[in-house]
Amino acid sequence: MLDSTKHPADYEVMSPWADADPVPARGITPRLDSLEGKTLGLFANGKRAAVPMLQALERELKAKFPTLKTSWYKCSVFNTPEVLTFGREKFEAWVLGVDAVALTVGD
Repeated sequence: MLDSTKHPADYEVMSPWADADPVPARGITPRLDSLEGKTLGLFANGKRAAVPMLQALERELKAKFPTLKTSWYKCSVFNTPEVLTFGREKFEAWVLGVDAVALTVGD
């Protein structure tokens, strides 16, 4: 039998959630009205499933938006923000040539 003085039966339960931010989330740029005629950047982060996931996305989107163009970018250094790598200039030039970007984390 447990000694209730050493193991109290009552516990205080604390929530792991922080207070909500009162500012609603929003994107840094407005959403595109459509992907028709646009160029979608496909960014693969170097993980093994990133490319197959983007290939599937590309296939589905091109079927739905026949005039959609895609531009691929594969990261220079695995799991490192591209702007912190030797590929920064190439990455920044790539971003300027696309209307939107889809990034996968292919674990």
